[in-house]
Formats: sequence, C-alpha cells, structure tokens
Amino acid sequence: MGLTIGVDIGGTKIAAGVVDEEGSILETCKVPTPQATDELTEAIADAVRTVGADHHVEAVGIGAAGYVDEKRATVLFAPNIDWRHEPLKDKVEQRVGLPVVVENDANAAAWGEYRFGAGQGHSDVICITLGTGLGGGIIIGNKLRRGRFGVAAEFGHIRVVPDGLLCGCGSQGCWEQYASGRALLRYARQRAFATPENATVLLSLGDGTPEGIEGRHISQAARQGDPVAIDSFRELARWAGAGLADLASLFDPSAFIVGGGVSDEGELVLDPIRKSFRRWLVGNQYRPHAQVLAAQLGGKAGLVGAADLARQG
Repeated sequence: MGLTIGVDIGGTKIAAGVVDEEGSILETCKVPTPQATDELTEAIADAVRTVGADHHVEAVGIGAAGYVDEKRATVLFAPNIDWRHEPLKDKVEQRVGLPVVVENDANAAAWGEYRFGAGQGHSDVICITLGTGLGGGIIIGNKLRRGRFGVAAEFGHIRVVPDGLLCGCGSQGCWEQYASGRALLRYARQRAFATPENATVLLSLGDGTPEGIEGRHISQAARQGDPVAIDSFRELARWAGAGLADLASLFDPSAFIVGGGVSDEGELVLDPIRKSFRRWLVGNQYRPHAQVLAAQLGGKAGLVGAADLARQG
C-alpha cells in the first residue's frame, strides 16, 4: 500500500496528513475541533478530503483519545468527547469512500515512534506519553499489543497509591495523578506556596502567586536554576521512573520511549527518570536494564502512527 492519511484528533484542532511508506509527511492540514459532537465526524471527513485532494490515497488511520474496540472500528468511550459506542470507522468511510482504521491515540503515537522514531531497531518497546495525563502503548515481538478487547496500555490508570488522589476517571491514586503535566503543575504550586523564598524565579514568571504558575513557567524557571521548579521535575521523575520499573517487571522491554509535552524538556526530566527507574528496578544489579529514550517524532507521532496502522490494515 502506498500513501495513507493519518488523523490526530485534538481538543482544539484536528490535524490530518498524507504519509508515505517511510513515515514522511507530504502534506498536512488542520481544522478546528467542533464543540458540537455531532459535527465532529464531518470535520474529520473535511480534513481528510482537503489533505488528500492532490494525492492518490488508499486508506485513513484515525487516532482518538479513548477506548477503541478490538476491531478498531468503534470508540467505546472517550473521556473528553461525548462518544459512547461511536461507530467512527463506518461514519468516516461513508463520507470519504476510503478504508478507515481507528486506533487509540497513544497506541498510534507508540507505533509511530516504534516504526520511524526512537524505537527503530527494537522489537520490544513500551511507550509512555507524559502530557496533561499519562498514556501508553505496548509493542512486543514487533506487534502492537492491544489486549483482547482493544483497550490495553491505559497505564495512566494503574493505581499506584491506594486511596490516593482522586482521578478524572473516577478512581483514586492513578499513576497519572503523580506523573503527568497536571501533576508537575500541582507540585510546583504546592512547593511555591510552602517555600516562596525558594521559588523567586518561578513566581516572577507568573503573577507572583502560586496560583499564577503555569506549566511553561516551570520549564523556564528550572532552566534558570529555580530550586522549586527543579525539585518539581524531580518529583515527577521519581514517580515516572518507579512506574517504568513496574512495567519492566511486566513486559521486560529493551527500551522505554518517553514522549508527551513534559518530555520536551529533555535531560532535565529524562535523567532523573532514568535514575528513579534504576533505583526501583527489582534485581537491578543482576539484570540488563532497558534503555529510557526520548521520543523523536514529537507531536507528529500520532498522525504518522495512525497513517501507518491504516497501511498495515
């Protein structure tokens, strides 16, 4: 199969791109994400038609945040969109006249990194995305492992603290409450409130109050040596690395790939994640250690991965 289109559904925009067999994006377009759910399918179809107008495209892959069934056709549940058992594959196929594959967005990003990014050369890879929440994907034996019902790798909702912080999923103590962009912001605000004298740079970047701190301020302040910002990254990394150690006990991959917005800070977050991973890895002195690698495709991973999964059929 030749050219395919990948679609990445975001909270504010829908991105579509024509992708070749080497993972290169030949053309892209973006359309606003409609607020009305009943307009979303048509917006996806519009993006596909627009980007594919000048190309011979053979299939479409869609990355959607939520639970996608084992047939990669129906969105069973989406936390941020009012989709419940939404037959997205059929609806889009009817509008664009092309075969469509629907995949969880984190799975699509993981596949993109495995095929064309940091995972190249590895057959067993676990990906995590540290964004607003925490997502993931499992590639074992060169295959994307989705589970019997298609909803595997929801790593963010592994409970790491019994009766811990309330999660948006309704449970308590989920991993993403301790290792995510949202968690990083909470750490920074709490520490700035407790010891404002150690957060002078961080506070100066906002309105001078802990409540005025934003995620971008934490990165800026950490690069300027602000103790609270640096310590907040270390706290996130401690939880992230400990979680990777648990995943190593389950899957024994050769590499972990860390993506998402938080990972854009590079070694500021990756180095302490590696240290925490080694600290909590069971039998760490007597076993090989998986590599902990930075994702390479950035925000393109989901689009490229979805397009390639459509090519796989």
